[in-house]
Amino acid sequence: MPHDAAALDTLLAPFSDPQAVARYAEGPPRFVPGFSDLHRMAAVLLAERAPGDARVLVLGAGGGLELKAFAEAQPGWTFDGVDPAAEMLRQAERTLGPLAPRARLLQGYIDDAPEGPYDAATCLLTLHFLGREERLRTAVEIRRRLKPGAPFVAAHSSFPQTPDQRERWLSRYAAFAVASGADPDKAESARAAVEAHLNLLSPEEDEAILREAGFSGVSPFYAAFTWRGWAAYA
Repeated sequence: MPHDAAALDTLLAPFSDPQAVARYAEGPPRFVPGFSDLHRMAAVLLAERAPGDARVLVLGAGGGLELKAFAEAQPGWTFDGVDPAAEMLRQAERTLGPLAPRARLLQGYIDDAPEGPYDAATCLLTLHFLGREERLRTAVEIRRRLKPGAPFVAAHSSFPQTPDQRERWLSRYAAFAVASGADPDKAESARAAVEAHLNLLSPEEDEAILREAGFSGVSPFYAAFTWRGWAAYA
């Protein structure tokens, strides 16, 4: 977990700031290599097993970027999008536009998500905000809401955590953002916030959590600097 609740509040404050939220779509492509391709790959992985009329749980849905990508890729899917930030959910509705009727947006955390059962689920760029035990509990609750064999796609910040490697990869995280057009001061501030407030895990630890939560067939599909993604099955 972050070192304390105040630290987490500081890290998450932009998600409640209407002006910052309005600019949210500019951020992830600058900090997450292959951001739109990550959404495209996730949709492909879900569609391998999810039916054409799938009901999909999207945890951490604020902003609506993955909801829009999935809705455009699969016109028969409907979604329950859950996020703790009300302002981000309002932005998701704006992002979805005419696709909004296909998504029910709910404020809260995994315990506030409907029971399902769902045909598929995702949690993108979210689990790194949680410490190990809460991350495991969240994964267990996601799996419990899935139909047997249903796909789950997760992607978040996850990279080697030995001191020398952690420092090197965080520097690359900031350097990529600058190379992608981010203001250098903002990129360095983001790097410092990640380093100070997130208790990140290694890819091996994150993969073990998915297995411990009861998922099978856990396999990596995405690796980009400080980011990793996995497909797994309930």
